[in-house]
Amino acid sequence: MIYLAIYLAAVSLLAVILTLRDKRAAKRSRWRTRESTLLLVAALGGAVAMLLTMHGIRHKTKHAKFTVGLPVIILLQIALATAAWWLL
Repeated sequence: MIYLAIYLAAVSLLAVILTLRDKRAAKRSRWRTRESTLLLVAALGGAVAMLLTMHGIRHKTKHAKFTVGLPVIILLQIALATAAWWLL
């Protein structure tokens, strides 16, 4: 269980860093992080941290991939975690 917590903390930190970095790059017209990369990190466990960060810094809050996609990913992760809890 401790390894899962460490993993989720690391992925969440990565999600926050990538989101902040992408926002900074957008302001400076520099190289951006691919949306597919952001969504992959979210799917790997960083969706909650990414969603909170995006709303906190107002980044990609008008993109359907993120306004709909991240909550859907979170719901799927909750469903999978619940199923795993009951099966184990």
